[in-house]
Amino acid sequence: MTRRKRLSPEESRSHALEAARALLIETGPQSVTLKAVAARIGRTHANLLHHFGSASGLQKALAEHLAKTVCETIIEAVHASRAGLGSAREVVDLAFDAFDREGAGALTSWMLLTGNEDALNPIISTIHDLVDEIAPEEADHKGDDLHVHKDTLNLVLLALGDALIGAALAKSLGLPRDAARVRAADNLEASLAAHQDS
Repeated sequence: MTRRKRLSPEESRSHALEAARALLIETGPQSVTLKAVAARIGRTHANLLHHFGSASGLQKALAEHLAKTVCETIIEAVHASRAGLGSAREVVDLAFDAFDREGAGALTSWMLLTGNEDALNPIISTIHDLVDEIAPEEADHKGDDLHVHKDTLNLVLLALGDALIGAALAKSLGLPRDAARVRAADNLEASLAAHQDS
């Protein structure tokens, strides 16, 4: 009989969140249960219950984990773009991939449909923190010139909608699959250009 390696609480939680993320991507948000995650990492249901409290707590922690991971990547891309090393399209692709390929769109809709709206708070607050870091001059939320806030709202809503119905809608309209990404990048580039000119 092999003994399992004893993990610190942080390591155990991290392993569980990575397993939950893999389940989310592979089989959808309905499969992100304490039992499924425990089976994936070779731990007990009780162990995960200790770390997350409930399936709802696991989903909330997963939402926060996804949001932080994605926002860190987006911040790097924004800084690169501002330094002339990247493009608006790269920022758009990161946001769209987070909601589509990384499962944030499916998780968001699942939490809303199951009445777990408070689990979205980590996503919303992480995006808020991202905007405050990118545009500290807008952090007080006063005045009319909240262009980064408006660009972020537009980008997140487009990315979420695209993750949920983008493929089917683009096909039905006879548009390429990446039409929403192209549109989002065009909007972001136009907004950045307008702000630089002002």
